[in-house]
Amino acid sequence: MKKQFRVLFLGKKDNPFTERAGEYLRNHCKDPFIFIGDRRDKLPDEVLNWKGDILISFIGSWIIPESLLKNTSFAAINFHPGSPEYPGTGCTNFAIYNGETEYGVTCHHMKSAVDSGNIIAVKRFPITKDDTVFGVTQQCYQLIEEMFYGIMDSILQGNPLPTSTETWKRKPYTRKELNELCYITPGMPEEEMEKRIKATTYRWPWAYTKIGNRTFILQS
Repeated sequence: MKKQFRVLFLGKKDNPFTERAGEYLRNHCKDPFIFIGDRRDKLPDEVLNWKGDILISFIGSWIIPESLLKNTSFAAINFHPGSPEYPGTGCTNFAIYNGETEYGVTCHHMKSAVDSGNIIAVKRFPITKDDTVFGVTQQCYQLIEEMFYGIMDSILQGNPLPTSTETWKRKPYTRKELNELCYITPGMPEEEMEKRIKATTYRWPWAYTKIGNRTFILQS
């Protein structure tokens, strides 16, 4: 018999993987609180004042306040689209920029400091020099969805969360560092420009340059 938990689910907006994970919770948990948004959306008071058993951040971009983390009686867990070598923001971008041959996704306990809690599980996959940020990100989302179902099925059967032997390998990348990666300067070597453009192109380029007080966005 499955256990009943009070669940708060924070998911990424306009993302089919998030939508399916939310539907899973509606089918397996009683009245889950599901909030979907993007990084520009503030968490409403109903979320910030929530109290329950399990808090789930599913490829979300919010920094969860300590007060909310303390309101969870079982676990507050995050599904992060990056391996332990790449905590923080823009993780896939930096992996592509650094020419990694392997990448992955991480499920971990949440602490008030971003991507610093104990790791629950990691799934890895190979990447090549021809892979794009968009393609690698989609592989991450697929693995996160699979990992989510496996972990939630186990929790609902009354099992404890697993414990990984893996640890975070560096401090989290920041939004400032990602913005700096997007910046192309006129005197930059062509090879460096191409690396940055590739590493900061998702569906469209994020790379930009500045002339005087004007900012120019690269067009695809």
